[in-house]
Amino acid sequence: MIARTAGVPTGGISQHLPEGMRGPVAHDAPTGLFNFAGYLLDTNAGHPARAAFIDDRGTLRYGELAERVRRLAAGLHAMGVRREERVLLLMQDCNDWPIAFLGAIYAGAVPVAVNTLLTADDYAYMLEHSRAQVVLVSGALVPVVKSAMARSEHEVHALVVSSPVAPLDQDEVEMSAFIEAHAPMARPAGTRADDPAFWLYSSGSTGRPKGTVHSQVNPWWTIELYGKAVLGLASSDVCFSAAKLFFAYGLGNALTFPLAVGATVLLMAGRATPDAIFDRLVGYAGAPRPTVFYGAPTGFAGMLASPALPPGEAVALRLVSSAGEALPAEIGERFREHFGVDIVDGIGSTEMLHIFISNRPERVRYGSTGWAVPGYDIELRADDGTPVPDGEPGDLYISGPSAALMYWGNRAKSRETFQGGWTRSGDKYIRNADGSYTCAGRSDDMLKVSGIYVSPVEVESTLVQHPAVLEAAVVGVPDVDGLMKTKAFVVLKVGATASESDLKAFVKDRIAPYKYPRQIAFVTELPKTATGKIQRFRLREQEMSRTA
Repeated sequence: MIARTAGVPTGGISQHLPEGMRGPVAHDAPTGLFNFAGYLLDTNAGHPARAAFIDDRGTLRYGELAERVRRLAAGLHAMGVRREERVLLLMQDCNDWPIAFLGAIYAGAVPVAVNTLLTADDYAYMLEHSRAQVVLVSGALVPVVKSAMARSEHEVHALVVSSPVAPLDQDEVEMSAFIEAHAPMARPAGTRADDPAFWLYSSGSTGRPKGTVHSQVNPWWTIELYGKAVLGLASSDVCFSAAKLFFAYGLGNALTFPLAVGATVLLMAGRATPDAIFDRLVGYAGAPRPTVFYGAPTGFAGMLASPALPPGEAVALRLVSSAGEALPAEIGERFREHFGVDIVDGIGSTEMLHIFISNRPERVRYGSTGWAVPGYDIELRADDGTPVPDGEPGDLYISGPSAALMYWGNRAKSRETFQGGWTRSGDKYIRNADGSYTCAGRSDDMLKVSGIYVSPVEVESTLVQHPAVLEAAVVGVPDVDGLMKTKAFVVLKVGATASESDLKAFVKDRIAPYKYPRQIAFVTELPKTATGKIQRFRLREQEMSRTA
């Protein structure tokens, strides 16, 4: 099934959008010379005193942001960092993060934003893979990056340290002093729209992370097609994202989207626990209450199950966004009932930079991921590459202007994923009669039981409707005859009880009986990425090692 909402725009965007969606874009897509950091700074030059970012330590205003970005860019040049050379960005969410990210882009260097929760071995791989010349790092993460440097054969020339927690070594420079020591760079590097701007590593929900290379113009497209046209963000908004800045989802939520409209962003260095989220939603240390909150289904489930859940009238939310995994209808409905605002669920990817299928603030269909975002084409294909009819699962392919350029140093995976004008997502989806799309799991997670496809997501979404269940993950395991059967790993709510037979009967009563999990294991937690995605492949590996 092919959904033709709009072809990849080549000129002005408005003429390519369907009726009812025209008018959100004031100018044509950038071509030729274009520096994304310079674009954002120019966009906000008229309100230097407005708060851009508020972190755990203070407020960074738009005028200060512009000056520090330009000073950091000059400092990187003074260090000898040349055009398109990489700098590793390993920092907790704080006001220094956007300075580092935009400063590198302004200088014509390529920031490589990486997950702060990885191991020294992971960072050693990323240093060698990216050949980063400089590391921009939070003080608390210096020990792990030092360990990574000791394990890597690649030489890093310097560490620029944000908020040091220990005396600096000879090869380390304190970031604030480094910024102040250089006069602002007069103009951004003369990059072009299709030049590399930054890397993001895939989150690794199905294996080894891949270095995904995005162009200078890619975030501009996501701003126009999604941040403005779908979410309708405005300068009056205060945005808070549970997803961190080093992820594609968090980068749009808490940097590119709000800065494109002159909004304010709350940043939090620590983990997005329910209590930490509640603190921000009700007003943290005098900071304004968020009007826009971005989360993930696992986080919403934890919030709703928390005894500290604040009353709906204590928050100021007008918009709530979800991505990362399919949002169970029951969670969305309970959230709306409590807070009086819908969760706008969507799907994006590191490869497409942000969301390409989404519900709308004014049109939410719980149980589905929504409709194709105008500006993106969607195809669902069978194993042989032919389109599948409505109601049947197919492999999800996307065509749109924000697709990554490639996976760095991985031609085979690049060719497998980026196929001409189409990007293969690795997800299975079903197109419904109303044109909306429903998640059917990952392509490599779909289970064929007794010759019939079973979606782990559908079974998981049913299990979490049980009043005793907090989270669930479903994988395929071979039985004694080598035939594939479903096994569910279930986390119960605190103080709740349920038996295996209870949950099996519950699933049989609500979806096709053949889909019920043949085995159920009760666990205290599920393996997840830092974005909250359940890592089913780890559960499969666990089962294989247990039965070996």
